Amino acid sequence: MRLLDWLVLILALSFIVVYGLYKSGKNKTTETFLRANTSPWYMVGLTIMATQASAVTFLSAPGQAYTDGMRFVQYYFGLPLAMVVLCLTAVPIYHKLKVYTAYEYLESRFDLKTRSLAAFLFLIQRGLGTGITVFAPSIILSSILGWNIYVTNFVICAVVVIYTVTGGIRAVSYTQMGQMTIILSGMVIAGILITYLLPQHIGFTDALKLGGKLGHMNIIDLKFDLNNKYNIWSGIIGGFFLALSYFGTDQSQVARYLSAKDTTESRLGLLFNGLVKIPMQFGILLIGVLLLVFYQFQRAPVFFNQVELSKLKESHYAPQLKEIENKHAILFNQKKAHADELVVALNNDDQSAVNKLQSELASDTKAQQQVREELKGLILKNDPAANADDVNYVFLWFVTHHFPSGLVGLLIAVILAASMSSSSSALQALASTSVIDIYKRNVKTNAEDAHYLIASKWATVIWGFFVMIVAGLATQLGSLIEAVNVLGSLFYGAILGIFMVAFFMKWINGAAVFWAAVITQGLVLFGYFFTGISFLWYNLIGCVLVMGIAAILQIGLTQKAEVTI
Repeated sequence: MRLLDWLVLILALSFIVVYGLYKSGKNKTTETFLRANTSPWYMVGLTIMATQASAVTFLSAPGQAYTDGMRFVQYYFGLPLAMVVLCLTAVPIYHKLKVYTAYEYLESRFDLKTRSLAAFLFLIQRGLGTGITVFAPSIILSSILGWNIYVTNFVICAVVVIYTVTGGIRAVSYTQMGQMTIILSGMVIAGILITYLLPQHIGFTDALKLGGKLGHMNIIDLKFDLNNKYNIWSGIIGGFFLALSYFGTDQSQVARYLSAKDTTESRLGLLFNGLVKIPMQFGILLIGVLLLVFYQFQRAPVFFNQVELSKLKESHYAPQLKEIENKHAILFNQKKAHADELVVALNNDDQSAVNKLQSELASDTKAQQQVREELKGLILKNDPAANADDVNYVFLWFVTHHFPSGLVGLLIAVILAASMSSSSSALQALASTSVIDIYKRNVKTNAEDAHYLIASKWATVIWGFFVMIVAGLATQLGSLIEAVNVLGSLFYGAILGIFMVAFFMKWINGAAVFWAAVITQGLVLFGYFFTGISFLWYNLIGCVLVMGIAAILQIGLTQKAEVTI
């Protein structure tokens, strides 16, 4: 990076953190540190979006669309409906009970062990997921600056821990507003710049048409298939249950709308998120499609992860690498010629030529993919522990090689800001759940408020170290945006099932739902590792299993009690 990029990066991030700490004030009680109850609806909406839109979203989503098309957007189709349901159910209950965490409600409805189980499942899932979101920006700094990735993880975690411990939930909320502003501005600039850098004869409409002929404008898939990760059915049904669980039972999100002034402000914030999230995600994925079109006319590297490629260049496999790069260059020239001809055919509405050239481009793409697979095999031969998946580096390569001075720093600030926003809210949620739901109820039950305030700050620090360790182990996960959602889907179903029983099955008690959740969690993990069912469906499967098994167990327990009497 050049000096101007460094200045933009440092100024943007420094302003966010300083402003957040300035607006947060002093935290003298657990109440002000963990809940606040002062946020207006627009702040609630922006912080909800900022918590969900981690660096994984902006680093990995364009690469996801570049390799797999737009179909990932279907994952969000169930979200607006989930926001409406939560506004009618969870929000008024949480505000009426004045809870710090979502899991407090479960003790009043069931018992302490059920509350502790739900909190424990959340802590596992969110702790691991936050490690992945920290790893995403570490990729950037280690690639661009040559920093050791473990040192990078430490620096990012340390910065987030410092302002989260110092300012509490208010610092998190105010910094997230600044982070979200930079994020949205940066992604708009990225989309405009990619379009501007396309060849002069390729306009935005031409790019969309070409992206469609390349098979990447595949927004809707109506085919019902449990093994298909992304179709409209898994998006609406599985995505609905995932969003219902994430926004209704995940403390990192619940804390965002519990910080609102009242129930109305919380509801408006959630509805704002439901309206804006799909268009925002569509735009981010569209950047990936535009990148694909851009690289039809501008030669991309045969492998986007330059760290692994550099290792190969310095090994005894360098001659084979050179041969692969030559093949890749020849195929690119052939593909570029076909892409140019296809644009002309599309403009002339020559359907016969369009069909022929579309088929030739598909053959070119397949041949390029075979070359890439050959290279990946070579990378793993040279280093079996190497990361042979470069989907998370696609957008990063474009930013560092095609953005003008200053904008590189801005886009890196976007990705780091996104990581900080999601990580800070996650750490705050992990700390509050650890102290309020586990420590205060199971370890030290009658201490002064000052003790729990100190415990909350120490819990933030401890979780910061845990997240840093997980980030160091996240190098082999492939698409990070998919990894985060897989992880969430494996736990959210059981947690949501507990809450659904609490809300709608009043005749079931704590013992039945506790064991139903334990059994369900085991079945979900078994299903994921030993069947081909797509991960999104486990949000529905887990929820339904908890409700069904809890009902069966409750009937059994009731009959046993009657026999005993």
